[in-house]
Amino acid sequence: MRASFGACASVVAVRLRLRSIVKSIMPVRIGTGLSLVPDPRTGALEAAKAAANLLDGAPCDLAIVFASGAHLSTPEATLAAIHEGLAPEGLIGCGAGGVIGRGREIEAGTAVSIWAASLGEGSATTFHAQVEELEEGTGALTGMPELSGADGVLLLTDPVSFPTDAVLRFLSEAAPLMPLLGGLASGRTIHDDAVLFAGEEVVSDGAVGVRLDGVEILPMVSQGASPIGPELTITAAEGHVIGELAGKPALEKLRETIEGLTPEDLRLVQGGLLMGIVVDTNKPDYVQGDFLVRGLVGADPATGQVAVAADVHPGQVVRLHARDAESADRDLREALSVRMAALGNRPPAGALVFACNGRGRGMFGRADHDAEALADALGVPAAGFFAAGEIGPVGGGYFVHSFTATVAVFA
Repeated sequence: MRASFGACASVVAVRLRLRSIVKSIMPVRIGTGLSLVPDPRTGALEAAKAAANLLDGAPCDLAIVFASGAHLSTPEATLAAIHEGLAPEGLIGCGAGGVIGRGREIEAGTAVSIWAASLGEGSATTFHAQVEELEEGTGALTGMPELSGADGVLLLTDPVSFPTDAVLRFLSEAAPLMPLLGGLASGRTIHDDAVLFAGEEVVSDGAVGVRLDGVEILPMVSQGASPIGPELTITAAEGHVIGELAGKPALEKLRETIEGLTPEDLRLVQGGLLMGIVVDTNKPDYVQGDFLVRGLVGADPATGQVAVAADVHPGQVVRLHARDAESADRDLREALSVRMAALGNRPPAGALVFACNGRGRGMFGRADHDAEALADALGVPAAGFFAAGEIGPVGGGYFVHSFTATVAVFA
């Protein structure tokens, strides 16, 4: 037994040394796979092998899986097939209402999209985090490693069991100024349980994620809304309620602003009025990506107060926004162009995309819009899913967004 154990240990040691040598000389390489095969095991194996082929012999350090339809009935079979076909060192993933991959958007039915990466000299540390309730209104975050100093973090959460907004507020203070992106799982089992993939396990609560080190990530949050009208300063506010804008009752000032819009901007307003809130006020000028876009959720004609779906305070700058398909398309393509310019117009290794489940056909009137925009701008493997909320940074903080396309571009 000792001889046998020693021989096995030697083989393992050689394999680990070979893996280390390969990683030290390889750049970041990304592969993706997509399958619409109805049988979960067959489809997962097909997608996994397609992703492995694009890695071209490089070891898979990290796999991220997005699965919908029949895969949510037997997620264990899906997960086992992915490990069989790809043999990833680390793996996370989630159930989805729709998936994105290989330039396509599959908004309904059974599909699995796999994103696989060989990280060269970089490393990936996966985790399964939960929030344990201590007493009313308080909780303890467990399972999440120290994230401060990471080169990037990807996070997939269950919107029911994991208080994503509260955790992101905590991380904005504890581990600021890093690319933190992801989404809220949008697919559940017939028993209404969440499906999260964590290594070789399927879990039904909390969040799964990965800390990335030695990997360059360019984050992008395309809010899909155009700023309209002038910038306004909040002069009275408490909590979610704005009392005054530019020294006037908030509702009166908003009406005055809307009346002064151009005919083109008035047309945009017909699709719904939003408010963009500047998070980082330490800038001389504000451009489209500096605003955290939130909905107007109420108004009181008697007091002139307006309620917005975010905490606000006096001194913040706000600007009305409007969302439509044309502005969403323009915003996404411009944001991708900026990332390509930052890379010196050299192709990145790949990308992950977390798109709102309100986009797709419902917003653009046709399939594959966001997937095609990524393919046109980047020309590299990309995968993702339609989320119930998208996680991304704005103004130095981390937020859950809606109607956005949040993208992690891997240099």
